[in-house]
Amino acid sequence: MNHAIHRVTDFEIVGPYSLRVSFEDGMSRGIDLEPLLEGELYGPLRDPDLFKGVHIDSEVGTLVWPNGADFDPATLYDWPKVAEELTAMAQGWRMATETPEKA
Repeated sequence: MNHAIHRVTDFEIVGPYSLRVSFEDGMSRGIDLEPLLEGELYGPLRDPDLFKGVHIDSEVGTLVWPNGADFDPATLYDWPKVAEELTAMAQGWRMATETPEKA
C-alpha cells in the first residue's frame, strides 16, 4: 500500500480549538480539533493556554503541543476522511476516563 508522506509547513490558530494548517504541496485545510480533545493525552488541550502552545516539529513536519500531543501529518492532510472515525475514538477515550456514579 502506498502511503503519502505529508509535512505541515505553517499553521494559524483560527478559533478556540481550530487551526488552519498548510502543507508542503500548498494545500491548506481548516481543522476543528474540539471533538477530539478527550482522554489523557488530548484532554489537557482544552486548556486554552496549552492549546496555544502548538508548534511545528521541524524534524517530522507535524503539529505538536508542550504536553507531547501530536497528530500524524497524513491524518491532518486527510482530515475530511478521518474526522468522523477519530471523533468516535475520542468519545471512547472520554467514556474510559469518566468514573461511574455510585448508586
